[in-house]
Amino acid sequence: MSDKTAQLKAFERLLIIMDELREQCPWDKKQTMESLRHLTIEEVYELGDAILDDDLDEVKKELGDVLLHIVFYSKIGSETNAFDIADVCHSISDKLVERHPHIYADVKVDNEDDVKRNWEQLKLKEGKKSVLEGVPKSLPAMVKANRIQDKVAGVGFDWEKSEQVFEKVEEELAELKSEIAKGNKDAIESEFGDVLFSMINYARFLNVNPENALERTNKKFIKRFQYLERKSKELDKPLKDMTLSEMDIFWEEAKSL
Repeated sequence: MSDKTAQLKAFERLLIIMDELREQCPWDKKQTMESLRHLTIEEVYELGDAILDDDLDEVKKELGDVLLHIVFYSKIGSETNAFDIADVCHSISDKLVERHPHIYADVKVDNEDDVKRNWEQLKLKEGKKSVLEGVPKSLPAMVKANRIQDKVAGVGFDWEKSEQVFEKVEEELAELKSEIAKGNKDAIESEFGDVLFSMINYARFLNVNPENALERTNKKFIKRFQYLERKSKELDKPLKDMTLSEMDIFWEEAKSL
């Protein structure tokens, strides 16, 4: 592993390359914060995939892509004297110092929950009117639900025991079943949302990230279904011509692999 001097030198190299690309590359010259936005989101998702795959070499590469975007935005910001990379670094450093008074001041904490509660209280003191202001509107619904629940728990709005949360899940499932029997589509959608929200909350009590859990299941399903597709080709029999019983044989094989 590199020492701090080598790390700073490597970061300086990236900054110099960014300056050169912005001045000389036709594609880089025309980029704006708006044009980079969707690419940044894509890079973060690719990083998330690499983390879930436990592919550390890919994690390293994707972190580089994300870091490039941070440097790119900072370069664009410097061109209008709005901010530069130093301002970005100082901004986050100042925030970290302010939000960790148990490290940089005399506040005492006993555990992680104390730290999270202090964090949310400090944010309110900084002028935020709601602890939920920090939840981005454009987050995917599942991630947003998880962040909402995490933030309100940080100020004490939470269940005391996981058993209570599971009872809430069961209650919401019963309400969904009732609306399904009535056939009211709008009410069914509403209750289905309540079930998902309560399940996401229960995941928090189990120390399970619901987004990661669902993505693991997605990946597992994809691998099994692709195995089924390969077997279908080996038999020269399209999936649409196979019975569910035939497909289930290969599905069970895929599960055992």
